[in-house]
Amino acid sequence: MRQQQFETRYASLWQQIEQTLARLEKPGERHATPPALTAAEFPAAYRRLCHHLALARQRGYSLDLVDQLNALVLRGHRQLYQYRPPLLPRLLYFVREGFPRAVRAQWRWHLASALAFVLSLAFAWILVATQPDMAYSVLGESMTLSLEDMYGDSTLSDGRDSGDDLTMFGYYIYNNIGIAFRTFAGGLAFGIGALFVMVFNGGFFGAAAGHIVHIGASDNFFTFVVAHGAPELTAIVLAGGAGLKLGVAVLAPGPVSRLAALRHAARATVPVMYGVFFMLLLAAFIEAFWSPRDLPATVKYTVGGLSWALVALYLFAGGRRREPR
Repeated sequence: MRQQQFETRYASLWQQIEQTLARLEKPGERHATPPALTAAEFPAAYRRLCHHLALARQRGYSLDLVDQLNALVLRGHRQLYQYRPPLLPRLLYFVREGFPRAVRAQWRWHLASALAFVLSLAFAWILVATQPDMAYSVLGESMTLSLEDMYGDSTLSDGRDSGDDLTMFGYYIYNNIGIAFRTFAGGLAFGIGALFVMVFNGGFFGAAAGHIVHIGASDNFFTFVVAHGAPELTAIVLAGGAGLKLGVAVLAPGPVSRLAALRHAARATVPVMYGVFFMLLLAAFIEAFWSPRDLPATVKYTVGGLSWALVALYLFAGGRRREPR
């Protein structure tokens, strides 16, 4: 690419960085226009600027252009490593854009995790549907009887009254986040641990659902789990995908050392796990304060359907409009 084409293509970005730096370097002065780049957008723009400087040097562009880009890089470095944006805007940016982008960047691992979960769920469900006594072998007698007591009545009951909602909220957070963390950490065992957790959880849920359907209590069961199941099951699947990525880094590090590959995989998966914990908090809130409510099945299924649709829309479309090119 000729220098003139290079400058024409990227001049607008350099101008945005220049305008943003001018605002950051003189925060006390009033400006007629807001900064060209937000605090959340600036790091990505700065990385592109550094890449442009390296290209200009490699291709032997004029010293004036190299000096211009180098000066911007130095100014940007000073601002980037001294400025710390407030926590709330960073959290909002991560929830709105950063998390769904991180999930999509690792979609292959999450797809593998989802397949392990869904296939084991389908197998266990079909097994129990065709051989009902197998529920006792898969779930255990104690858990099978507990499920019958919980969902077998004519009215939905999860074994507690509404006064215990806050206590159960804390329990669900502890239990679900514990499962997600163990799933993620299990990936260190060459991915086997994460894969085992996904197969186990899928088989457990499939056997439970199959048995509940067999005893004729499907409405009680599905109206309870349909809403919080969207963020909860999705989060567990994402934790499994992150764990699988860790496992492959240990198993097949490529041209780098296993430690370096593991560090690279961890940097990519940790943002996903932050989002997983957020989704599990949401799931625990729904499970504690909405799922036990005695409402018409149509209302429960409608809210549950919306929950699944919103989770899917969020992960597939979140942050796409402003995704860097």
